[in-house]
Amino acid sequence: MIKNSVGRRAFLKSGTLFLMTGTLAGGRPRELRADSSPKELLKIGLVTDLHYADKPTRGTRHYRESLSKLSEATARFQQEKTDFIVELGDLIDTAPDLDTELGYLKTIHHQLAETGLKCHFVLGNHCVERLTKEEFLTEVQQERSYYSFDRAGQHFIILDACFRGDGVPYGRKNSDWKDAFIPQEEIAWLKQDLKQTDHPTIVFAHQRLDVENHYAPHNSVEIREILESSEKVSAVFQGHSHANDYKEIHGIHYCTLAALIEGPAPESNSYSTLTVSPDGVLQLTGFRHQKSYDWKHR
Repeated sequence: MIKNSVGRRAFLKSGTLFLMTGTLAGGRPRELRADSSPKELLKIGLVTDLHYADKPTRGTRHYRESLSKLSEATARFQQEKTDFIVELGDLIDTAPDLDTELGYLKTIHHQLAETGLKCHFVLGNHCVERLTKEEFLTEVQQERSYYSFDRAGQHFIILDACFRGDGVPYGRKNSDWKDAFIPQEEIAWLKQDLKQTDHPTIVFAHQRLDVENHYAPHNSVEIREILESSEKVSAVFQGHSHANDYKEIHGIHYCTLAALIEGPAPESNSYSTLTVSPDGVLQLTGFRHQKSYDWKHR
């Protein structure tokens, strides 16, 4: 059953979303007093769907202005001393030729690298529309398109759904963005990775795992079942559909972040920080168009 409103594991305070990740004996979600102030453990900068390109505005997408919007976001991340950044896909938009598209990537990646903060990149369909995965990953200095890492007792997983339904990886304009899939090799890795960790886990993806439509990989239900059965995953953060959205499905929080690309700078921008506290509370703070949700208890 999909819950579109917040249950006992999430609440809103002063425009900030708190997601409850710990449990008591018997599986009952822990309650946290709304006036408590947990000591910060980790702070993560989140941004998605920049679609940077040196080309004119089309519709609501202001491609060139992604540079100034990202400057605002990274200034906030530096000010708040984030531990790292996760970019949730579609960092660049398509170009008429390979060299131009590589130029887009070099420009936007250089801006991120100048922050001095570690950045983890989730592959989006536009990242590898013309470029191959190897070309994209080489430029951003990332070894793999899906992997995991630990920080301060928390486990993080980066997923890659940029494969066609037949398992062929996206690249060289060989794909349709509505045909996304997580192949069996990656699924086997995901199961083993979740099995071996003893830490609470957060997942980052581009394509949405909380739906079964064109914004999701074809096997999103299977992936959700793997996450649920591990009993270790507290939340999934994702992009792709460009709009704020939230669902709680079988105790896992699926938070879809708004796209940075949409609308003119500076007022139309979207980014957020995620704070992971020692007692298992996840605090998402949105800026500009990254919404705060007034979720009601059921």
